Amino acid sequence: MEMIANYINGELNPPQSADYLDDTNPATGEIFAKIPLSNENDLKYAIASAEKAFPEWSKLSAKERASFLIKISNLIKDNLEELAAAESTDTGKPFQLAKTVDIPRAASNMEFFAHAITQFSSESHAGRDSINYTLRKPLGVVACISPWNLPLYLFTWKIAPALATGNCVIAKPSEITPYTAYLFSKICIEAGLPKGVLNILHGTGREIGNSIVQNKNIKAVSFTGGTATGRKIAEISAPMFRKISLELGGKNPALVFADCDLEKTVDGLVRASFTNQGEICLCASRIYIEKSIYEDFKSSFVEKVKALKVGNPLNKNSNLGALVSAQHLGKVKQYISIAKEEGGKQLCGDEDFELEEKNKNGYFLRPHVFENLPNQCRANQEEIFGPVVSLNIFKDEQEALSLANQNEYGLASSIWTNDLSRAHRLGDQIETGIVWINCWMNRDLRTPFGGMKNSGLGREGGLEALRFFTEPKNICIQY
Repeated sequence: MEMIANYINGELNPPQSADYLDDTNPATGEIFAKIPLSNENDLKYAIASAEKAFPEWSKLSAKERASFLIKISNLIKDNLEELAAAESTDTGKPFQLAKTVDIPRAASNMEFFAHAITQFSSESHAGRDSINYTLRKPLGVVACISPWNLPLYLFTWKIAPALATGNCVIAKPSEITPYTAYLFSKICIEAGLPKGVLNILHGTGREIGNSIVQNKNIKAVSFTGGTATGRKIAEISAPMFRKISLELGGKNPALVFADCDLEKTVDGLVRASFTNQGEICLCASRIYIEKSIYEDFKSSFVEKVKALKVGNPLNKNSNLGALVSAQHLGKVKQYISIAKEEGGKQLCGDEDFELEEKNKNGYFLRPHVFENLPNQCRANQEEIFGPVVSLNIFKDEQEALSLANQNEYGLASSIWTNDLSRAHRLGDQIETGIVWINCWMNRDLRTPFGGMKNSGLGREGGLEALRFFTEPKNICIQY
């Protein structure tokens, strides 16, 4: 039984409450670790440590701070197998996915912002008798709260720019998938990261997460998670006039036109719909297909979805592992029932699949595909966050755009067409923060990341992240 510890003031610490929460392997249903239930006393210690570390850390040169991030990145690469196995155990995702995507991306996040901070610059404006220049100063102690679906991937995505810009961080990983953040603590110790620069507190959102957000010593909050929680963070933070970055839910449309490369499109959308069991905020969940190719698309898509293998995440041939928890599996199954009640025709999802004996109590689910669902029904409007997709027909470009935009979310979309003019035209008009043309999850870390409407507030990535974690100060000098 692994006893996960908090990382405060450069050391691993048990929770001051001495209380723990169970950490369950979703693929077996067995408890494999204990998670600290941190409280206000742990937070006070972490903030005191961060405030003590801030003056010296913020005064280091960009190159000096970057050197620590590079060390951490290299140690993530050195421990790839262990971290990937831990991520698979904690989340239920296929080991191969963690090994080829999640953990390498975590290393890339640290490396990218290590390089980015050395190139970060500010403006100067020369006038007739004066010059104005802008300084970008770190904020102080900031909070980074990350979700359960891509634990180390999104944890590093937040803390890397915060540390690179000279802030000290109070980080809270999800209590559902905390294991790799704990292993990351050990990496930080091995890398010699100065004490107090990064502090990792484990526990529930209701307890320690709420305490972090309520604390007036926290100068900014970067949060990825559900829209309802994001709304509460905004309500708490508004009277404090502090910065918040909210990357929230998605109900992402894909528009498939008759002139697309059908085989490439089907392959791309099977991947976009069911990678990580559909537990990615960027997954396509509403697929709109031009009427003339609907039957051909449906036939090919459903055939390939039925061929996906669900099973032990440690097996190389498993395309989908287990959903993250029994509670989440129950939620997804409830939406499947809702889709049927709303008139949806189920095209696949009930096929038999065999599990190894050790996985019999795991939280596995076949990918489900529906058609004939009204666009305004709950199954087409609400975020399910699992392997459930709807197929829908459109007659022309304007109807496709209208159907896609009829949703309270606006995170990501994809457009599949060989008409370049259409791609540009719809890319401009579709109401999402990210638009992929003939691809999905093609990510350049320099680009802004975030959504419109109920999908969030602010942007992460590249210069946007470095700007978020700094305060601009204008200085004017008269000649």
